[in-house]
Amino acid sequence: MRHRPFLLLTTTLTTCALALSACGSRDPQKAGDAAGDAAGKTVVAIGVDAPLTGSVSAIGQGIKNSVDLAVRTANKYGEVKGITFKTVALDDQAVPGTGQQNAAKLAADKTVLGVVGPYNSGVAQSMQGIFAKSHLTQVSPANTNPALSLGDAWAKGDKKRPFPTYFRTATTDLVQGRFAAQYYYNESKKRRVFVVDDKQTYGMGLAAIFAQEFKHLGGQVVGTDHLTVKETDFSGIANKVKSSGADSVYFGGQYPEGGLLSDQVKKTGAHIPLMGGDGMYDPAFITASGESNDGDLVTSVGYPVEELHSARTFIKNYKKTGYKDPYASHGGYSYDAAWAIIQAIKKTVQDNDGKLPENPRPKIVEAMSDVYFGGVTGKVSFDEYGDTTNKQMTVYQVAGKIWKPIKSTTFEG
Repeated sequence: MRHRPFLLLTTTLTTCALALSACGSRDPQKAGDAAGDAAGKTVVAIGVDAPLTGSVSAIGQGIKNSVDLAVRTANKYGEVKGITFKTVALDDQAVPGTGQQNAAKLAADKTVLGVVGPYNSGVAQSMQGIFAKSHLTQVSPANTNPALSLGDAWAKGDKKRPFPTYFRTATTDLVQGRFAAQYYYNESKKRRVFVVDDKQTYGMGLAAIFAQEFKHLGGQVVGTDHLTVKETDFSGIANKVKSSGADSVYFGGQYPEGGLLSDQVKKTGAHIPLMGGDGMYDPAFITASGESNDGDLVTSVGYPVEELHSARTFIKNYKKTGYKDPYASHGGYSYDAAWAIIQAIKKTVQDNDGKLPENPRPKIVEAMSDVYFGGVTGKVSFDEYGDTTNKQMTVYQVAGKIWKPIKSTTFEG
């Protein structure tokens, strides 16, 4: 086991730590929504917005299930006195317009006091304003675009939080892109990279940050190009990569296109690695390619969940509950996002003499800034922009048709 961070918490965190420990050490399988039938309980909903169908539905289902597990656990052990939680899950299909419609539905449902999601940064952009207008807390377990929390002018040094209701348990591409460039240059010894993105908010932002840092380190970007999501023929780009003399490729995008791009680059005879971000970290990246992916790389937020002592009980209970789909790459962050909302609701109730206020949403947003507990993925807390304070990153490499972690560290800059 490579890392076991945050195993001990200070005494000020004891209550939250014990609560989370209870989450993992007991069986929430039969808790579900049925626990809300007890007389005198106030039913509170936690919304989930994720791509539950489509090409990245495996990740979306993992998000939904992990939130459900947090809700089941909170209900079984009475985490918030007098409150029964339920989930309201909506499918955004990774489409911003659909996400916007879902945001309006969730905001209109007064029982919804917090939302986990979405997966895609572009979808998040369409939802933020609606949630802010309704004072509805939003916590994404996956968004990495810096502008969501730092504003559009963040790259010029002008950081301004656009929406006070937006939080995330995943670190940003400002960390991920630079971390990837530093690994490629310093440890993989790459010097000539061809950069491709998918023209989406996440992919373009990640690729731009990577390229800037790679050049800053002394590397050369020998070519750039863009592909279109859901297309499958990238042979034109692959040929450009080969003729450029690149010793590597960096792709800002997601695994369906990333796997095909890697395959087609290698078919040209350019047997060079392709690297990408957490959007590529999925077994389907490997299965999408007919060529060997050995040596291809991704970065992903956090340490491998399977190697975290703090995640053992989450993994055990997820399996025990019998979900059809795996928790996937963002399950632990989704559980922690839901638990953060639950803790904010708990504080709001405690501050109001043990009852939910008449208009609880603004109070819950305020309470989110004070959330601090030992979660599945380590320490969970948020800075002044709503970003996670946890800047752990991992590099994975394809070896023998699986992703293997090869380096985990806390990014220092």
